[in-house]
Amino acid sequence: MAPRKNFRNQAKKEVKPAAVVNKNGVKVEASVAASGGGFSGTKIFTWFMVLALLGVWSSVAVVWFDLVDYDNVIGKLSAYDADGDGDFDVEDAKVLLGVLTILPFITSFQPPEHPTIELGRKLKAALREQLRMIQEKIEAKKIAAMALAEVRSILTKEEDERQFVNALELRRQEAAQKEKEEMRAHERRAHEQAEKDRIGEAEEKERVEKERLEKPREAEKAHKEKLEKKKAERGYEVLFFVSAKKKKPKLLNKFEKTIKTEIDAAEKLRKKGKVEEAVRAFETLVLQYPQSPRCRYGKALAEDGLAEKMLSNDMLQKAIGTYKEASELPNATPDLIKATLKKRAERQQFLGRMRGALATLEKLVQIFPEDMALKNDLGVAHLLIGDNNSAKRVYEEVLATAPSDGFAKVHYGFILKSENKIAESIPFLRDGLESGDPGTDDGRFYFHLGDALQRMGDDSAYKWYERGHQRGHFASVWQRSLYNVDGLKAQPWWTPKDTGYMDLVKTLERNWRIIRDEAQSVMDKTTGLFVPEEENLREKGEWGQFTLWQQGKAGESCRSVPKTCGLLERYPEATGCKRGQIKFSVMQPGTHVWPHTGPTNCRLRMHLGLVIPKTGCKIRCTNDTRAWEEGKVLIFDDSFEHEVWQDADSYRLIFIVDVWHPELTQYQRQTLSPI
Repeated sequence: MAPRKNFRNQAKKEVKPAAVVNKNGVKVEASVAASGGGFSGTKIFTWFMVLALLGVWSSVAVVWFDLVDYDNVIGKLSAYDADGDGDFDVEDAKVLLGVLTILPFITSFQPPEHPTIELGRKLKAALREQLRMIQEKIEAKKIAAMALAEVRSILTKEEDERQFVNALELRRQEAAQKEKEEMRAHERRAHEQAEKDRIGEAEEKERVEKERLEKPREAEKAHKEKLEKKKAERGYEVLFFVSAKKKKPKLLNKFEKTIKTEIDAAEKLRKKGKVEEAVRAFETLVLQYPQSPRCRYGKALAEDGLAEKMLSNDMLQKAIGTYKEASELPNATPDLIKATLKKRAERQQFLGRMRGALATLEKLVQIFPEDMALKNDLGVAHLLIGDNNSAKRVYEEVLATAPSDGFAKVHYGFILKSENKIAESIPFLRDGLESGDPGTDDGRFYFHLGDALQRMGDDSAYKWYERGHQRGHFASVWQRSLYNVDGLKAQPWWTPKDTGYMDLVKTLERNWRIIRDEAQSVMDKTTGLFVPEEENLREKGEWGQFTLWQQGKAGESCRSVPKTCGLLERYPEATGCKRGQIKFSVMQPGTHVWPHTGPTNCRLRMHLGLVIPKTGCKIRCTNDTRAWEEGKVLIFDDSFEHEVWQDADSYRLIFIVDVWHPELTQYQRQTLSPI
């Protein structure tokens, strides 16, 4: 039987290789030729494997380097369902990536009857195209990855910038909030300070008024305290004096004893503080009994009390007139005349009517020449108007009659010291203080006794300063000013920063040459502008001063030094200091200024060096000695003890500027009395 023909055998026969002529002209089998230059099935498989491996490694690279966000990509590629099975799978991916573009070509490839080199060339071209597309896809993925990274970087940068802007805004808001809080705190502090100032002003007014109202009571209290002290220091002699009954003054005449009940009823109202009712009651009695000195005296006392309650000088002046009327009525008892005129003189002094008070006291002394207390009061009245000579005569009369009178002694010693009779003043001042008599325990007498002892080289001066401090007259042994405000910071030397007056100090130091030149231009003695120091503070030498401001007021002197005065006009802490001065001070060689203190703790004193010799000039404040420098400011509190030496070969010139103590309130600066 003949072998069955089939398509397989037929195909085998049809593809039998034909002879091919090689380049040497020799015929060879087609299979052999294919192995050298054709495109056999083995090579197709090899290229296919290369293509597959490239695809695998490309996939690995994509996955390994995370070039594509597959979750996001897969979600978006569902639209590319190539085979219609409802999802995006591997086959769809092959179509999308172009892999199947070669497979259909391979599967549908029908080799020509005689394979040629053209087939290999087409396959190579297809593979190269496929590789190029894969390479482009990889490059595209890399570019996409780089773009993604750049976008991420931009977004990150934008986020950082947004966070930075937010941080700045937060800081700005915090700063604004802090500023608001500081403003509120500042306003709160300002309000608190204003409230303190208001309270301080009220308290100061209340204190001043209280002092005014209680001055007579304090004098009476002081008198009692001195008697107690005298009792303790002088033993049985004082005990006898104090134990003796104080003679009750006889204020009622014979007729007035018959209306004593009515007078007592009105007096009871006055003593209970019902001064308006008391005034009306005594006015009624005066109308009923116009010749009664006691009724008129009671009316004067009630008017005096009403003046204190109303703070009325007019009412007080009315009381002073009523006192005079009572003293001049007939049938007034001596005790009533004395009491009436003493009250009148006291209230006249309170109103500043010193000469009127002097006349009243002179009348009293004429009526009661044996009363040493009245003469002592008359001596004080002379001192209050600056008549030391008349006061001296009065105290000499008292001491001639009562040589142990302590009050007369301290005042007489004070007058001697003012005459520069230093040695003679000491025993009177010392004995008077040791007596403990009423009116002797006064800071002025401790001050002047210690000063006199210092000038005599007697170290016991500090014992008396210490005693004065213990008695409450001095802030300390070193700080002995008498016109003080309690509670102010006390230290001998100050820095510009301590004072808070930095701008003033800088102005003085920047312009010191201008100030010096103007001072030197007016130093010619023939002009009379510099006058000798008049407070008796020099032991020896020459010390001249040229004052520009005194007690907060500018004088005519500013016309001579307009630039200097112009520099100071914008500093009210200096020009408005009512307890200080602004002046030039020139001191010649060989000058020594005694240890001394200023009158008040309400000021600080600046010294600007203008012409300072290299050696020999120094100033001591407490136990700290310093020297001036040209163009530099020294600041000290002159209520502390200080002393000056000028032992150079030429003159020393400084500019003195007093300023308010920085802790004084504005109200205090406005209301403190000038010194």
